[in-house]
Amino acid sequence: MRSLFRLLAVLLLGASPALAWEHWGGDRGGMRFSPLAQITPDNVGTLVRAWDFRTGDLDVRAPEVMKRTKFETTPLVVEDSLIFCTPFNEVIALDPGTGVQKWRYDPKISTAQRPANRYVCRGVAYWVDDRAAEGSACRSRIFTGTNDVRLIALDAKTGQPCAEFGTGGEIRIDAGIKLEWPGEFQITSAPVMGRGVVVVGSSISDNRRVDAPLGTVRAYDARTGQPRWTFDPLVHEGVSAGGSNVWAPMSVDEGRGLVFLPTTSPSPDFWGGKRPGNNEHANSVVALRIATGELVWAFQTVHHDVWDYDLPAQPTLARIDTGDGMRDVVIQPTKQGFVFVLDRDTGKPVWPVEERAVPQGGAEGELLSPTQPFPTHVPPLLTQRISADDAFSLLPGFGGACKKLLADARNEGLFTPPSTQGTVVYPMTGGGVNWGSAAFDPVNQILYANTSHAVHMIKLIPREEAKGFSPPPGHDFGRQEGAPFGMSRSVAMSPLGLLCNKPPWGEMVAVDLKAGKILWHSTVGTSEDVAPLGIAFHWGTPLLSGVAITAGGLVFTGAMDAYLRAFDAKSGRELWQGRLPVPGIANPMTYLWKGDQYVAIGAGGHSEAGTSIGDSVVAFRLPRQGEGMSLWSRLIDRPGGRFAGKAAAAGLVLIALVALLCRWRRRRRVKAV
Repeated sequence: MRSLFRLLAVLLLGASPALAWEHWGGDRGGMRFSPLAQITPDNVGTLVRAWDFRTGDLDVRAPEVMKRTKFETTPLVVEDSLIFCTPFNEVIALDPGTGVQKWRYDPKISTAQRPANRYVCRGVAYWVDDRAAEGSACRSRIFTGTNDVRLIALDAKTGQPCAEFGTGGEIRIDAGIKLEWPGEFQITSAPVMGRGVVVVGSSISDNRRVDAPLGTVRAYDARTGQPRWTFDPLVHEGVSAGGSNVWAPMSVDEGRGLVFLPTTSPSPDFWGGKRPGNNEHANSVVALRIATGELVWAFQTVHHDVWDYDLPAQPTLARIDTGDGMRDVVIQPTKQGFVFVLDRDTGKPVWPVEERAVPQGGAEGELLSPTQPFPTHVPPLLTQRISADDAFSLLPGFGGACKKLLADARNEGLFTPPSTQGTVVYPMTGGGVNWGSAAFDPVNQILYANTSHAVHMIKLIPREEAKGFSPPPGHDFGRQEGAPFGMSRSVAMSPLGLLCNKPPWGEMVAVDLKAGKILWHSTVGTSEDVAPLGIAFHWGTPLLSGVAITAGGLVFTGAMDAYLRAFDAKSGRELWQGRLPVPGIANPMTYLWKGDQYVAIGAGGHSEAGTSIGDSVVAFRLPRQGEGMSLWSRLIDRPGGRFAGKAAAAGLVLIALVALLCRWRRRRRVKAV
């Protein structure tokens, strides 16, 4: 009865009640909510691995190529298949119950191009042509974008290219500018569909040059591939810049005929002297007519961005109780940890957003905005200020390096401008909520999001010095050609390789939007798969990926250790861990197949995050009659991991002994001198 009630509630609230997972975000609006309730807090601890499918990339790709992959795919379940893409844009269809391959399409992208944002494919899009005859070829289609900037249409049942789309099933997209190298411009997120139109964004290399490729969003006829419209988010009058592209996932309101774009910062990220003003419509949620590309509204979340605080998350389309009745909204989380809630028809904030004064005194030639927008109703999802006194020390007396690093940099809180002195950017440019986006429970009216907590050190390097600059290990370097400064970026870390800010370093957050209240924080992830001897400190890991929520009262997520986890949606308590071959830094999803509810996740690691690399998709379900958890699973598929508490305690003692030994030896050397 409870499951039936929840399903009826979802229907009444206007959310998609699909028992499959037909879109990258679960539904067109990215709520990541499933009405399935077979798996519950009471039985989730008995989940068993149903199947593990390997793409084979580890076997056939060169190791140096695999070291440039990010396995961020979220599968769809459509046309009786589970369909996903690999980092190399192969599209694979599996039997949802067994994981056996049904078909596979390889676009044969070149691995000599070295894409700027690594080899990655977050997902594919599904569309059914209601004008086509039942059973005809390509009536149902899978659309995918590629790292070498093609848009491809495949028959969803067979994987064969749809010959009538573009040229032989594909469109080659021109960047409209001479590229420095082929990988400067790529497609990483899934296209979106609406009213017979397919829309695709692009990903562009950061901080290479002022005149970077334009961030043009492109739309095509879903049947023929004929161009329908283009939209450049950046208003170029009086501005010399590129970028402001849409690399993150988009959302569609089919009923309204709107597509919602989360746009990025103009080029380059950390100096904007050649792009005066607020740079409309960069760093904005933008609503367009999907049929024509006409601008309906835009709301900017950062003015004149010089912190790389672009919008990385899919705009979540939900119907919420505001206290004054139900309202259709767009929920946009940010890297800073803000949550903007906007009216879906007008783009105006549902609750007040204040323009507050922010630090000034930018680098030479900079033209900072004197204020930035701050939401007032929903509190930030994470802390937004750090001082030298907040530096993390594993043991008393060993935090000096981090304390000095933070003390020597310019640090006036959120929106402190980049400087030649070096500036603390906290939350970091990959912090807060990232491409995994947020999830919304339409029944209980609660928003869930993963957040990352880390510090970036940003330093501007004068042009003459930048010409011969060689970045130290662990530092990114961007030439920012055309600007008077290059830039260096690094994560603030101790000599032991630990983050300089205190744990937790990754948290799941639950928010009551109506009340404007954070219900709970829950630490996600341990150090088990990166620390010596598998020591499992419960400090959390940075969380780029997102969550999936169910009417069964569960929230599922991966982390940078090799586990899929389930949390109680009401309390945030961790209930279960399922061991993965390598970390699943991808969004989980859930579906019903032949009476069983499954939870699946891409488990291929993430080279940029420094994890081990794999090529798997793994699915779990409840045990069937006669099945049971193995002894190994009973030991590791539980909260805390492999005897985490005892291992952490033993590890801390070991580290303390090693640290004391090192200090003793250092003192002996000093005395000897």
